[in-house]
Amino acid sequence: MARPKLALVFGVLATAIAVLAALSWFQRIQIDEVRSAQVILNQIAALTREINNLTWTALQGQNLTPEADTEMRAARQALPKAVLAARLHTYHTYALEKVWPELDKYIISADRQWILMQIGNFDEAKQVDFQEVSPQFDLMQHQVQIAIEAEGNWAQGVGLKARNELLAAATLAAIAILILFLRLQRQEHIGQLEKTERNALRESEERFRALTEQSTDIILIADPSGQIKYASPSVHTVLEVLGDSLVGTNMVDLLHPDDFAKTISTGTRSAAYGQNPIVEFRLRHADGRWLHFESVVRNLIQHKNIGGIVYNARDITERKHAQEQLLFNATHDALTGLPNRALFLGRLQSVVDRMKRHSQEAAAVLFIDIDDFKVVNDCYGHATGDLLIKEVSNRLRASMRSDGTIARMGGDEFTMLVEDVTDPSDAIRVAERIQSSFTRPFLLEGLEIFKSTSIGIALTSPQTSAETVLQNADIAMYRAKDQGKACSELFDRTMHEQVMSRLLLEAKLRSALENEELTLHYQPIVSVETGAVQGFEALLRWQPSGLNSIPPSTFVPVAEQCGLIVPISVWVLKKACVEAASWRQHNPPDPLYVSINISSKHFSHAGFIGHVKDALEESVVDPQCITIELTESLAMNDVAATGQTMSQLRTLGVNLSIDDFGTGYSSLSYLRRFPVDTLKIDQSFVKAMDAENYAIVKTIVGLAHNLDLKVVAEGVETTEQRQLLALAGCGSAQGYLFAEPMPANRVGVFIESNRRTSRQTRKKGLARSTAGL
Repeated sequence: MARPKLALVFGVLATAIAVLAALSWFQRIQIDEVRSAQVILNQIAALTREINNLTWTALQGQNLTPEADTEMRAARQALPKAVLAARLHTYHTYALEKVWPELDKYIISADRQWILMQIGNFDEAKQVDFQEVSPQFDLMQHQVQIAIEAEGNWAQGVGLKARNELLAAATLAAIAILILFLRLQRQEHIGQLEKTERNALRESEERFRALTEQSTDIILIADPSGQIKYASPSVHTVLEVLGDSLVGTNMVDLLHPDDFAKTISTGTRSAAYGQNPIVEFRLRHADGRWLHFESVVRNLIQHKNIGGIVYNARDITERKHAQEQLLFNATHDALTGLPNRALFLGRLQSVVDRMKRHSQEAAAVLFIDIDDFKVVNDCYGHATGDLLIKEVSNRLRASMRSDGTIARMGGDEFTMLVEDVTDPSDAIRVAERIQSSFTRPFLLEGLEIFKSTSIGIALTSPQTSAETVLQNADIAMYRAKDQGKACSELFDRTMHEQVMSRLLLEAKLRSALENEELTLHYQPIVSVETGAVQGFEALLRWQPSGLNSIPPSTFVPVAEQCGLIVPISVWVLKKACVEAASWRQHNPPDPLYVSINISSKHFSHAGFIGHVKDALEESVVDPQCITIELTESLAMNDVAATGQTMSQLRTLGVNLSIDDFGTGYSSLSYLRRFPVDTLKIDQSFVKAMDAENYAIVKTIVGLAHNLDLKVVAEGVETTEQRQLLALAGCGSAQGYLFAEPMPANRVGVFIESNRRTSRQTRKKGLARSTAGL
């Protein structure tokens, strides 16, 4: 027995010596690696200093010499190689990780500065040096020196550690020898201890099983992919699912879909960084409910008896519901469930902040107060008053747009936030819907109660805070009460009057066609030389019942905004075609035509060509008697679409005219491509027929003749204007000099009168020609 024991002692000593040698060799290798890393870091520091010095010299001299350029390129080519070598090198401290971001920032800024210097922009290069390169260079050099010192300190620690390990190895060798002698004596005693430990372990396992079965906490063990390796028996108590049935399945089947990625990533983070993070997730109960859990995640993958990520989860469903209820109560009205003042102001402020970034957006706040609400409380009690508040909130919800927010300020006051308001009338329409909903009685416990509201409206702006907008709406609401209640008031009274006038005009315009309030007047288009009528321009007129005539410049824009322009324009087309057919029938020798102005909205409408075709077919008019007039700006708005629509009109046989020519920005190349018959000179050039305007008119006439187009001058009011137009070669004109716009029943009389007058004019012209001969 002595020899084996001695052999064992020598074996331990030999092992200790071998371990000592191995440790010494290994530590030497590590120290050499540190020194190599320090050399590379010093090289990087030197290269960046060289680049910085060369850059500074070039900036000072405002010149990049060929020698400096060569040295700079050499340094810049060597730097990436040194950086790559450093990145590939093994390092032992985290200080080096802070070097790379700062080095990358410096290289990017230096590259930008280098480019500026190469193109000769030294001033901006200096600015970049001051703002970016120099600070980043200093910070990068500082981080490099820290890394060098950290690696050096680590190497010193390793050397000290090697010496300590040598001492420890010698000590352990002595202890091993001592243990070797004592081991035999204690072997029997150790056997007894192992038996005792096995019994204690068995008892501990039984106790642990009993605790986990009765516990309300769930313990799950899974691998990093979520594959469940163990589920505690308490799973059945909490989720009513057998723990054994979960083993082998994936947590994706148990976790809420929105929580799976977060939970698995937390487990992965725990495994990577050795942390014990806390994560919240939802697990599916056997009855389909989702329960909230808070779990501590532990990485025990390396543990031989566990080998996985442990999720120790506690049910916090009731706590979650309590928190949500507390948050809801803090931001909502208890009686109606609507947002309260604080939540409403927060949303309003968000809208105002968004308007500061997007000034084209707007919103409106409606401040709503129930008129004489105190009477309900006084007469029927506060319980009935509360019921009325609830019913009012329901009606306000029904009147609200989908993008709005309604809140209860307290008492009988409510507010409504209406977003995406393009015009004040949008908010007024919402107020009108609310007022309309209050015309019906409230049925409260057998009582029939009628109530009205006073509404104040205020528009948001980037310069106005949410609190101010709310105050403005409140002021407007009290103005509404001063006006007699049961009405709405816009905070800006001038704007309010304009909007109300527009809404009234829109309302009347909607019934204008049905009430036959729209008519067409016709202004003759005559020959400049003889005065003979050639055609008429159809002009829309509106005479509301009991009111003064409203000019087209007032109601046409309203019709375009509210969507009435297309049906009105269709009516004009049909009416004018019928009149043209009638003139053709009663005046067969005279090829009279009617010119019809078309709105841009109607011209771009998908059914426009069909509308023209229907008007031609229903009136049985010769298409050559119809001229469609487009403004110059409309024609040039979408050249491709305009050309296509014009071609379709030409296929129908109608003529085309460009109205208000000279006021837009027509391209001659496009004008040549359009199948146009006539150019109409804008009246602004005719009314002020000075030398400059005469030159413009003459140019337009010459252009039209070159393009084989007819010319009509608008707004002719004096004989002098007529003579200048004749001198310029303009063939046709219209204006008060020849005749004012007239109703259809006077057109026939005018044609007869014009025929006699023009016949006399031609005879006089013939007589003068004969006398000249």
